[in-house]
Amino acid sequence: MTPLSSDLPDEALIHAMAGRQEEALQELHRRYARLLYALGRRMLQQHEDVESCVQDAFFNAWRHAGRFDPARASAKTWLVSIAHHRFLQELRDRPDTPLELEDWDAPTRSPDPTDRLMAEQAVDGLEPHHRELVELAYYRGFTHSELAILTGLPVGTVKSRLRSALDRMRVALTRASGS
Repeated sequence: MTPLSSDLPDEALIHAMAGRQEEALQELHRRYARLLYALGRRMLQQHEDVESCVQDAFFNAWRHAGRFDPARASAKTWLVSIAHHRFLQELRDRPDTPLELEDWDAPTRSPDPTDRLMAEQAVDGLEPHHRELVELAYYRGFTHSELAILTGLPVGTVKSRLRSALDRMRVALTRASGS
């Protein structure tokens, strides 16, 4: 096997991975590990979990490289999607952890269940593409640039869709409150 050039496009590297060329995996790891770690830290907050999930994501990319379809997504989006799914699985698999004593002692105002219900209804009333962005941005904590990577949309489109979704929610909440 001839050594791979480090200037190959991502898609060519995935094709080489499908042919079991480890150098291709190493190059993709060099290019995208920092991005995946950043996404993982934002979602999971625990270094050990992030490291394990990023390794799993690259292993899954290695195993399924033959299924990659450049017509459906860029290589970068494909890798981010694999990692994102792995991070979400990690969150779902976590046991509920009790609060620390300091957290119990901190006085907090009880959330009004009506407010929560109205907010959920406003989100549920959005079109699917708006709802997905709101949930990823506000419930999962993704930044605009991370959302652009995840969705394959330009950052400007992400921002304008989020703004539009929030405007629609504001209208729905105003109607619901009778103001």
